[in-house]
Amino acid sequence: METISRDIRIEDRLVVTARPAGAGRWPGVVMIHEIFGIDDVLRVQAERLASAGYVVYAPDLLGAGLKVRCIKALFGSLTARTGRPFELIETTRQQVLADPNTTDKVGVIGFCMGGGFALVLAARGFDASSVNYGMVPEELDEVLEGACPIVASYGARDAMLAKEVPRLAGALAKHQIVNDVKLYPTAGHSFLNHAPNGPRPLRPLMKIAHAGPDPVAAANAWRRIESFFAAHLG
Repeated sequence: METISRDIRIEDRLVVTARPAGAGRWPGVVMIHEIFGIDDVLRVQAERLASAGYVVYAPDLLGAGLKVRCIKALFGSLTARTGRPFELIETTRQQVLADPNTTDKVGVIGFCMGGGFALVLAARGFDASSVNYGMVPEELDEVLEGACPIVASYGARDAMLAKEVPRLAGALAKHQIVNDVKLYPTAGHSFLNHAPNGPRPLRPLMKIAHAGPDPVAAANAWRRIESFFAAHLG
């Protein structure tokens, strides 16, 4: 499906948007970027999801300023589960609902740091959540109270997060939340990316840590995400 992409501003932030070309109304999705912010990888992911029949809004949570300081503030907000990033995401969700090209269903999808946000946001007005190698909070029972259906994808070679998958799966079962959780044996962190990203000096270290594209695992994960969203967003 052909797509239309353009950048807009919501309040003081850049928002990447993508939607199917032509007339019609489609479910909306708020997309939350990795720790590196808006980049070419994120834009490709937005266009991919739009080609599957969704109106995608991806807000820049980093904004202007010293990148290290902005990243630290973002993680602080994620840990506290409150603050400016959550306010911006909610404003974006409302903008998606007001878009004349959308239905009344809105999902959320996040990658890396954004995956952590997508998990926390599952109980905050969204109809489905896609958590991709996102941080699993300690207060998981509290986070999952009243959560929407969740599809989650992790890589077994992701040393920091793979061990959290059983805890997440157990909590989802405990709270009787519709879910699809999968751990990919060959994949590491950021395996859904189509290309390496992040600062070039860090890329050799990321490769050693098994972070980066895994086309086979990514193809399967995208099929699961699209199938899950189709079931719960329409």
